[in-house]
Amino acid sequence: MPPHSDTSRSTRAERLRLAQRVLTGTSWAVLAVGLVINHLAQSASPQTHQQILLTMLSVFFALLALRLGLVIKLYPGRRRALFLLLAGIATWAAGSASVNASRSESAHFPATGEWLFLLSYLGMAGYLMLDVERVQRRAARGWLDIVVICGGTSCVASLLLVTPIRLASGQDGVSLLLALIYPLADVALALAVLGQLLLQVRSDTRKSLLLVGGFVTLALADSALGLQETANTYDFNTLSIALWASAFALLTAAASRPDRAVLRAVPRPGGNAIVVSSGTVALAVLAIRPDETLAYYTVPPAMVTMTAVIARMVLALREANKAAEAFALSQTDDLTKLPNRRAVRSWLWAGLAERKPLALMMLDLDGFKEINDSLGHRAGDTVLSLVAVRIRESVDADVRVARLGGDEFAIVLHRTDEIELMETAQRVLAELARPISVDGIELRPSGSIGVTVALPEDPDGGEILRRADVAMYQAKNSGTGVALYDAQLDEFSRSRLQLAEELRRGIDEGQIEVWYQPQLDAATMEVSGLEGLVRWRHPTQGLISPVSFLSAARRAGLMGALSDAVVRQAVEKLHALIEMSDVRVAINCAPAELLSPSFLPTLYSAIEEWELPPDRLVLEVTEDSFIADPQRTRDILLDLREHGVQVSIDDYGTGFSSLTYLRNLPIQELKIDRSLIANVAADDRSRMIVASTIQLAHALDMRIVAEGIENAADLACLVAMGIDTLQGYHLARPMPPSEVATWVREWKFSNAVLASDENADTGKMTQRAGAEERRV
Repeated sequence: MPPHSDTSRSTRAERLRLAQRVLTGTSWAVLAVGLVINHLAQSASPQTHQQILLTMLSVFFALLALRLGLVIKLYPGRRRALFLLLAGIATWAAGSASVNASRSESAHFPATGEWLFLLSYLGMAGYLMLDVERVQRRAARGWLDIVVICGGTSCVASLLLVTPIRLASGQDGVSLLLALIYPLADVALALAVLGQLLLQVRSDTRKSLLLVGGFVTLALADSALGLQETANTYDFNTLSIALWASAFALLTAAASRPDRAVLRAVPRPGGNAIVVSSGTVALAVLAIRPDETLAYYTVPPAMVTMTAVIARMVLALREANKAAEAFALSQTDDLTKLPNRRAVRSWLWAGLAERKPLALMMLDLDGFKEINDSLGHRAGDTVLSLVAVRIRESVDADVRVARLGGDEFAIVLHRTDEIELMETAQRVLAELARPISVDGIELRPSGSIGVTVALPEDPDGGEILRRADVAMYQAKNSGTGVALYDAQLDEFSRSRLQLAEELRRGIDEGQIEVWYQPQLDAATMEVSGLEGLVRWRHPTQGLISPVSFLSAARRAGLMGALSDAVVRQAVEKLHALIEMSDVRVAINCAPAELLSPSFLPTLYSAIEEWELPPDRLVLEVTEDSFIADPQRTRDILLDLREHGVQVSIDDYGTGFSSLTYLRNLPIQELKIDRSLIANVAADDRSRMIVASTIQLAHALDMRIVAEGIENAADLACLVAMGIDTLQGYHLARPMPPSEVATWVREWKFSNAVLASDENADTGKMTQRAGAEERRV
């Protein structure tokens, strides 16, 4: 749709609303002026008084009709309902004109125009039925409730209205019946609106109150007419005219309210107390049996009310039976006839509420997909049915078994002894492993069971199900068959989810820090580089190591943002150190970040921003980067070489240590993993592996770095083997950026002092390193 079409439609709607407001003010002004003139003209001739009244009412009702016409144009979806209201008001206006015309002839009550008044109520009732915001799902029950409410209140209204009107008028028969029909009908329509509001059919409270106000005002005016009907002639005053006109103005105002398109609350059934009260009133009226005159007006609505109450009870009983049957079906698995997930949740919620001992086992079949794929779903269904029988037979009678869905089953027990639970789980697996025959093939099902115990602080059964699911996967991954829930192995706990959200906020607020661990040239013992290691300065927990939050960052998709923060800080620090020392800065890069499209542009942008020599920056990548996407990794490394950034293979010797990528990829450095460096002086096999790796790296013109040096003996051994770069706690621990420059200056000074001794050997170097370790 063209944009100008929406604009023109909006402008048209605004004009219609403005016209509505003008008509509203004009109609009230006409009513006020007319009533004043009508009051002043009381002493004039009947013909003059009648002409003034007819003119005022004609103009007033014409304005109301015009306003409703604008509402129909503005809200075409409500056309049928608004037409009915317009017809009802127009019919009432025609009846009023007929009655006023006949007053000159001293017409007696009821006049011919009374039938138009009665007919107008059909239009108003039809409007109430159609102009609702929400369609009831159980329309029969809703309308029965409305009939009960209206009937019961009609009984009360009859008792309260019949006696004073009969005493005031001294009349009985048709005249009194008509005098009562109008206020009773008004009250019934007002109660119908309230009933719709209680039954959540209407959601616009202000509109409902306007409707109720209109019908109550009509009831007051009609009651006043009945009380004035002392001579069987029409004799109504200015107040009655004002009430009638105001009532229809309120109904028009309610109909002019805009549609409510926004659902602000979940609909809830209501009004049961009122329904019961109305039925009780009707029963009391039938039991008390008032005198014959009152019975003529009170017994019929009471009988209608009781009939509706009986129908409502029959309907409620039928719905209750259907609900019970549906509830039973909703908690039963169609295939195995065991209870389903809904039933398990109900058991867990009930157990937590009653504070009973409670444990949950979750069983998942191993290799069930292969059975489905090989033998078909029909055979798979047979296996599930037989497994359900086996599980049921392997546990005690008081233990509940359910199928959660797929090939997952749940076992709910009211006991918490972990040894007993593990024995029960092993018994289930043993029973499960007995052979079953499916389509002539003998199968021995197996499964994995996760066990968890309900805790006092568990908020609901959902948390117990989650823990059992985690334990089940722990059992599956470990191959043990059964596993108790271990919070240390739970990567999806609430606390870790909270940690991820706090980390997201921490990255945005600059809480991420990069600490640096010096790397020394083995030949000169000069500082040759720094490795950037990420830390998180948590506002309440203090400094957090990467071991505690990197896995959470990876699961939450925060590694990209974390890597960007590390890159920018590392480049900034390198810029600050480059004039003081000829050092490199190394940063780690996980495979996912290396392969992402945003990491390299961020890296190049930071280098360009700080105008750094790119060869001073070393990117440490792990060997599994080449397994994830070999061709993509090769292209990225070639791109890094073109930009001058060096690449180091981190943790070399622990992963996919293929010589092929050493030959084909542009790599400048190998970093031997700490597991091979530890005890290299005492372990001959480790020493041989490290020595051969050093020779290989030198033959390929690569630097080789030893990380994780923890003692002087390993340091001396590595230096003797020809290692290029040294790194470890024995030399220096990671330090915050503010301490790096001071440490480098002090190291240079101490190195210069020791270098003055030409006879210094490796042993003295290790002594100096040990002294430095104590100082750090």
